[in-house]
Amino acid sequence: MFSHVVIFWTDPNNPNAADELIAGMEKYLRPIPGALQMHVGNMVTSPRPVVEQSYQVALNLIFANKKAQDDYQVHPMHVEFVTGVFKKTCQRVVVYDFEG
Repeated sequence: MFSHVVIFWTDPNNPNAADELIAGMEKYLRPIPGALQMHVGNMVTSPRPVVEQSYQVALNLIFANKKAQDDYQVHPMHVEFVTGVFKKTCQRVVVYDFEG
């Protein structure tokens, strides 16, 4: 299994950025073949200091293997999401990829 976890910090000057980002993920990313699971959502607050709480949206995709994730990255709908949604709504992103 290959996990692709993406953490997004949205543009604070756009109060609708998180909603626009999630809607864009549903429109452009969910239909892309290859992902076994897609889970997206807003950051949840926690009283535990160990929990990162500075981001707004997270995406977790599960693929069968790295090749499936590599194919996903170059899919035209993913490219369209990056240029048409991500770049307009986000200031920062961090990606965690791992296999196991």
